[in-house]
Amino acid sequence: MAAMMRLDKLLGHCGWGTRRQLKELCKNGNVLVNGRACRDSSVKVDPAADVISVDGEQVLYEQYSYLMLHKPAGVLSATEDRHSQTVLDLLPRTYQGAGLFPVGRLDKDTTGLLLLTNDGKWSHRITSPKKHIDKVYEATVDGIIPEDMEEQFQAGIMLADGLQCLPAHAVQTGANTVEITVQEGKYHQVKRMCAAVGLTVTALHRRSIGSLQLDSCLQPGSFRTLTEKERELPFE
Repeated sequence: MAAMMRLDKLLGHCGWGTRRQLKELCKNGNVLVNGRACRDSSVKVDPAADVISVDGEQVLYEQYSYLMLHKPAGVLSATEDRHSQTVLDLLPRTYQGAGLFPVGRLDKDTTGLLLLTNDGKWSHRITSPKKHIDKVYEATVDGIIPEDMEEQFQAGIMLADGLQCLPAHAVQTGANTVEITVQEGKYHQVKRMCAAVGLTVTALHRRSIGSLQLDSCLQPGSFRTLTEKERELPFE
């Protein structure tokens, strides 16, 4: 039997407003449960069985959400910020109350694949260095790319502050581009690793996490939900 939950909690999860706003919506007859006006926002409903609508729009409840976002430059990988736009600001109302957060982070000027979810266990499986999940980046750099960059990265780069990075990969893909694969996500790590071998990163783009590739159809700032199969690709 599906777990019952308060109507206002369900509607808030789906982005329909605060508890006070939802109380007014119900009071004014805007909320229907199984075709009948429900004027009490505290009633218990069954998300799996009851048909709920607000102003004629059916409410579709999902406990967990899994999104792939093409993060644009200039947007923070955060849930809120007083001064800058965050990745959550790119999502429609229906996700605003679901408790989504970025799975790991990308620097403000870094672009590419960013996952969003409200499933903490799934997120931890991806972000934990112990899981050894590859994150692949395309870095555009200034400077002379060392011939032994791959060997240095495989040996484990020592950063300027003394942090020892896990073994990584660095393959030159163009005159000033390098494909970099890491299994951890320290603060500005890829940029600091490149700095350790004399390179300055001028642009950074994440292409994949595990076997999950950024959808080439997604424009910067756009997103889509992951299929059930895609949710397991980061671990392959």
